[in-house]
Amino acid sequence: MRLSHHEITALLLQLGFMLLVGRIFAELARKIKQPAVVGEIVAGILIGPTLFGQLFPEGFHWFFPAGPSSLVLEGFVQVAVVMLLFIAGLEVDLHLVWQQGKQAVFTSIFGLTIPFALGFFIPTLLPAYFSASDQNIHLAQSLFMGTSMAITALPVIARILMDLQLFRTKLGMLIISSAMITDLIAWLVFSVVLGMAGRQSDLNWSNTLMVTGVFTFLILTIGRGLVNKSLPWVNKRMAWPGGVLALSLALCFLSASFTEFIGIHAIFGAFLFGVVLGDSEHFSERAKEIVHQFINNIFAPLFFVAIGLKVNFFQNFDFTITAAILLIAFAGKILGAGLGARLGGFGWRDSAATGFGMNARGAVEIVLGLVALEYNLINETVFVALVIMALVTSMASGPIMKYILKPEDGRDQ
Repeated sequence: MRLSHHEITALLLQLGFMLLVGRIFAELARKIKQPAVVGEIVAGILIGPTLFGQLFPEGFHWFFPAGPSSLVLEGFVQVAVVMLLFIAGLEVDLHLVWQQGKQAVFTSIFGLTIPFALGFFIPTLLPAYFSASDQNIHLAQSLFMGTSMAITALPVIARILMDLQLFRTKLGMLIISSAMITDLIAWLVFSVVLGMAGRQSDLNWSNTLMVTGVFTFLILTIGRGLVNKSLPWVNKRMAWPGGVLALSLALCFLSASFTEFIGIHAIFGAFLFGVVLGDSEHFSERAKEIVHQFINNIFAPLFFVAIGLKVNFFQNFDFTITAAILLIAFAGKILGAGLGARLGGFGWRDSAATGFGMNARGAVEIVLGLVALEYNLINETVFVALVIMALVTSMASGPIMKYILKPEDGRDQ
């Protein structure tokens, strides 16, 4: 089946308009010292069913018609999701994790388990928002909510620490390394959740989890070694940066396709390969920056603007579920990570700053929520609450850390 002339025109209009509006609002967000993702999601809300669709329903359906062009647009969005998790994986530095020792272990364990435990009981405390006759799905919903409360957003955290000139300090390294451990474990748990949710594959969910565990071990050991040994040859024999970029994205898509095939979402494979590639000493900072610029300025805006196209944020906003998720997100991560940092030997103020630093959820939370929405683990009301939580935590972390820490407190200890 081929796209008609009108459908091709509509698709190109959609892509161009989404990129243009997304960039305008991203720049406006930067002007008020907020992450670009905030502006991009606001752009999607304005041109989506929340505002444009309500005021001009016929114009909205003409501009975003159902049919083949919408499927192609969804394909672009899925590729963007994979690429976003790929660059999130690039931020994970396994060497840095080992260097932080018990301090990172304490902070990551408490920063993971306490918010996870609080989030796990959300479906029980608010059953009206989580209806599931299948006990297996109800457990998957609880595990998902625990994961959504526990996960962090490495790119957002790194940017906040850089803006506060804390990135290379002892406190900054603790926050980054702890967030890395937390995210690795959280994505493994999310793979379990998707297996329990019954994603389509040729394997039952227990076999899927076993294959996932083996794949994770192999890619982080043998795969990591092969990538590290092959990159010098690629850098020497292939055109730079085209060779290393093409090979990196090709292997990212192959890894993503494998985890999709076995019943775990493609984003998990992309994230794991990002960890492997980013950990290689032969993948230069310049190459990493090129990948970041390409994805963050082309594919990321398409994804975040598309978030606003998926649901009506006004109709699906519920104060109770939003307030509950915000309260649990703040309390769980601040208490958990803060307590972990304190047990690791940091003072109370640095521990509190650690808790607020790891509280930023950002793009990762939104990706997690979108996947859960697509596979009916949550409804649109919970999804809207998770998006709001991701934005609020990302916007609040930097200013609160700056308030807690006086300038002299940011120096190396």
